[in-house]
Amino acid sequence: MRRIAFIGLGNMGGGMAANLARAGHAVRAFDLSDAALDRAVAAGCMRAGSAAEAVADAEIVVTMLPAGRHVRDVYASAVFGNVPAGALLIDCSTIDRTSACAVIADAAGRDLAMVDAPVSGGIAAAQAGTLTFMVGGTPDAFERARPILDDMGKAVIHAGAAGAGQAAKMCNNMLLGATMIATCEAFVLAEKLGLDLATFYAIASKATGQSWSMTSYCPVPGVGPETPADRGYRGGFAAALMLKDLKLAIAAAQDADASVPMGSAAGALYQAMANAGDGDLDFSAMIGLLRGQSVRQGTD
Repeated sequence: MRRIAFIGLGNMGGGMAANLARAGHAVRAFDLSDAALDRAVAAGCMRAGSAAEAVADAEIVVTMLPAGRHVRDVYASAVFGNVPAGALLIDCSTIDRTSACAVIADAAGRDLAMVDAPVSGGIAAAQAGTLTFMVGGTPDAFERARPILDDMGKAVIHAGAAGAGQAAKMCNNMLLGATMIATCEAFVLAEKLGLDLATFYAIASKATGQSWSMTSYCPVPGVGPETPADRGYRGGFAAALMLKDLKLAIAAAQDADASVPMGSAAGALYQAMANAGDGDLDFSAMIGLLRGQSVRQGTD
């Protein structure tokens, strides 16, 4: 059993903290939302009155926060100066690589080991403990973090030095976002050409057009395994979050002088979806934008 501080109990963090508590760790949790804290306590965590209080006697600190500025602020104002010497810091937020590297460098300057460990898998995987972690940091810090990440995930992969976890997450989600759009386009075209969509799925899922977006996350209700499309495009990975990740990837590409025309086009389409008021829907609801009619109609 380890003493773990967990800061950030949103849709992802709440499930992750609960899994650490179920694994037998003493988890002291904090979030600005009282409702999120109540859920964490019900799941076996202990309530902390502040982030500083949560980390005061922690052996390990795990953070899951919205953006780079939140990560920088929480570590500067609450973690550094309050966490015990020798603690391990794990940031699972999806943020810009520059912020991740800066906070890790600050930790190293204080003789604290830290990794960036963004996740893939979504809310269901966070709750089920089947996330994939992409980890950046020194080999020693990675090996220290691995047992804790194993308690929240099915795969823990060392991507490289500090910031490499964020780099891997950006590239993965840019690929996912663009692939989902292509999948939606194909279904819309198949529909307009008069194909039965279940039949098209049976063909494409076994042919060269097969992808995770097709076979595991089909954007058409009633086709393939159950997905958010079968739940009114609710409870999955919000289009607004996909847009956030694409913006991070596009900014990183600009800094690295990398050409990402498909990623840029995907970002523009998810921006259009958000502008239409559908940013809270699952990103597979892109099929509605391509049909010219929001899938929200009839789901509310």
